[in-house]
Amino acid sequence: MTAQHQSPLARFTGDANPYGGGDPYADHRSADFPFTQYANLADRQLGAGVIAANDEFFAQRENLLLPERAEFDPEHFGHKGKIMDGWETRRRRGASAEHPWPTADDHDWALVRLGAPGVVRGIVIDTAHFRGNYPQAVSVEGASVPGSPSPEELLADDVKWTTLVPRTAVGGHAANGFAVDVEQRITHLRVNQHPDGGIARLRVYGEVVPDPRWLSVLGTFDVVALENGGQVEDASNLFYSPATNTIQPGRSRKMDDGWETRRRRDQGHDWIRYQLVARSEIRAIEIDTAYLKGNSAGWASVSVRDGVDGEWVEVLPRTRLQPDTNHRFVLAGPSVGTHARVDIFPDGGISRLRLFGSLTEEGAARLAARHQELGG
Repeated sequence: MTAQHQSPLARFTGDANPYGGGDPYADHRSADFPFTQYANLADRQLGAGVIAANDEFFAQRENLLLPERAEFDPEHFGHKGKIMDGWETRRRRGASAEHPWPTADDHDWALVRLGAPGVVRGIVIDTAHFRGNYPQAVSVEGASVPGSPSPEELLADDVKWTTLVPRTAVGGHAANGFAVDVEQRITHLRVNQHPDGGIARLRVYGEVVPDPRWLSVLGTFDVVALENGGQVEDASNLFYSPATNTIQPGRSRKMDDGWETRRRRDQGHDWIRYQLVARSEIRAIEIDTAYLKGNSAGWASVSVRDGVDGEWVEVLPRTRLQPDTNHRFVLAGPSVGTHARVDIFPDGGISRLRLFGSLTEEGAARLAARHQELGG
């Protein structure tokens, strides 16, 4: 196990007050973490999963990755006790009456498969509603294992685990955030709680690092898709929903699964700027307004630039959009670029943007070099 650097952020320790009624989140402790600009690599929509845990007596491990915030019902009890919306293990005990306390090394663990392998920039371990039954400390390790390993294979002695978050005291009913400074491609996490307790939610923020061999075999693919390594750099407005939704896998299933801006009362317009997986040739575009019926964008255009200092070139002129419709456009010729921008007029939203194409020779070489550099 190799130790690496982890930057401290806002720290929360100690018990929270017992629930006294009213809004259970009124006294939830949290902070604005700078790394949340990145995609959540542990998103179920990307294919993440909690594949094993040594104990989940009180609450199931799968709750860790649920997309919505944890709920709390003070009167919800089952045969095993209080039902919590998180992952909760039983209380650990010592070896004998003379030593009833757990040892310093005792801990519980859960194995998490990231939905998209990548470089982790920050982790949030939220103990929401675990006020007196949260872990005393947590730690997180990461590994890069090819294929689809079983829990037994991940726990084998030959797997190299790198410390992303060293053993650190945490607080109850709090979003405990950790900045991570490890330049390594990670596929799986081992989340540890010392010695026992409960964690409500896990969020793993970072940059997707795709397998260049897979993209090479695909040939033509979506060069801005989150799962392929595309990312949102900036957006004009995030009032209702994150711009990252537009490059999530699959079609939108409800209105808030896309990107929607507030209503404009000026003569401006809204936009999203993206970084492509690498330098690419774009040949076709999809703009989907699924579930956006009275609030879809009226018109949209798409521009591409080659390099951070390149000039924006409009590849799809301002085009009328229909509500709740997937629009497809074949370009007259391939457009080469590293970045893209969608502009919507005057406001509203889109659910998905797809840019279909292939890597240029230079883009493929750079992607392969980075993949190798990060241990892929």
